Amino acid sequence: MTVAQPDVTIVIGAYEAMPYLVDCLASVEAQTLDHARIEVIAVDDGSADGTGECLEEFAARVDIPVTVIRQDNSGGPSGPRNVGLGKASGRYVFFLDADDRLGPEALERMVAMADRNGTDVVLGRVEGVNRKPPGSMWGRTLERTDVWSSNIKFTLSAQKLFRRALLERHGMRFDESLWTGEDALFTMEAYLRADGVSLLDDYVCYYLVGREDGKHVTRSGSYTLRFDSARALMNLIAELVPAGPRRDMLMVRPFLVTLLPQFGPKYLKDSEEIRRHKFELAKPLMDAYWTDEVAHRLRVHERLRLHLVAEQRPELLAEVVEFVRAKKQAAPLLEKRGRRVYLAYPYFRDPTTGLPDRLYLAEPREARRVPGYREGGLDSFMRRAARRARRALPARDVRSAAAV
Repeated sequence: MTVAQPDVTIVIGAYEAMPYLVDCLASVEAQTLDHARIEVIAVDDGSADGTGECLEEFAARVDIPVTVIRQDNSGGPSGPRNVGLGKASGRYVFFLDADDRLGPEALERMVAMADRNGTDVVLGRVEGVNRKPPGSMWGRTLERTDVWSSNIKFTLSAQKLFRRALLERHGMRFDESLWTGEDALFTMEAYLRADGVSLLDDYVCYYLVGREDGKHVTRSGSYTLRFDSARALMNLIAELVPAGPRRDMLMVRPFLVTLLPQFGPKYLKDSEEIRRHKFELAKPLMDAYWTDEVAHRLRVHERLRLHLVAEQRPELLAEVVEFVRAKKQAAPLLEKRGRRVYLAYPYFRDPTTGLPDRLYLAEPREARRVPGYREGGLDSFMRRAARRARRALPARDVRSAAAV
């Protein structure tokens, strides 16, 4: 007798997951998708709190095919996920963290959406429980989109539905050499290689649970690990996307989410030695990937701080960071009859620093908050025309470039 291929393989990597694992597994059992169309590969990564026993009891009790693998601790989430992915046989794979849980209709809705649209990745709406998930990509359901047409670059966690054929075709696995940001690398690659992405906004598919013991938080570790993560993601983007506006649009994510926090409030507490080391680690990334196009997509204080990092100006950075940390409001200066707004963060038009005015020029999305700002006019027209021209430039097919 032949066994039908399951629609979804749920991969659960679990380490010291009790008691949260109980609710996680209950959410799997509650799925409205036919249980014969689901398989679970659960990997206990060397737990000593009963996690493995809980998984084995679940496997013996439910009507879903469950494989439990128990192994020595690998030190991170990548190893268990890769083990589970290697055993998966479903048409799709969903990576479920053992602390979190699924909405009852999550798999049924996501599989239907992927099948209906032929998309390779499906994002189901996420709701936080004692945690705040990313939110800028939500607002409406999108049957078919991509990383260029939506804000999905700001949600790079692994808790998504992936077409397994896509992962196998490109030999995709989680990078076990990274201690943080491994899911961002995996998910961004999937976005770039995918034949379409879907966003399911009208149903909560995933509950991101905040643990009271804090073990759900990404491993803090050394600050150098954050630079490793930023470097890996930037290099991946550069490998798969030709230089130009599209690459720059994606580079905003690692600059803003991974690199900039290293030059935020924690920078003020760093020793001089660590500050120097951070500048050293940032320099090759700034030299390679910091462009005017990336800069103009940021708010003024973000752009100013990263510019000072790019120019290796630590003697100026601390005052700017302190200004931001104190939540001070930069005084606006309107020029050109209100069509230009400059925000007077530290060193604005200070002749001793040589910092250009353009660093302090607010883009319309930030300038609109300033009373008296008049959007439009020659400056805005020229900016819009330049951006239209950039978008109209011939772009190589990213999937073709990625397949080479």
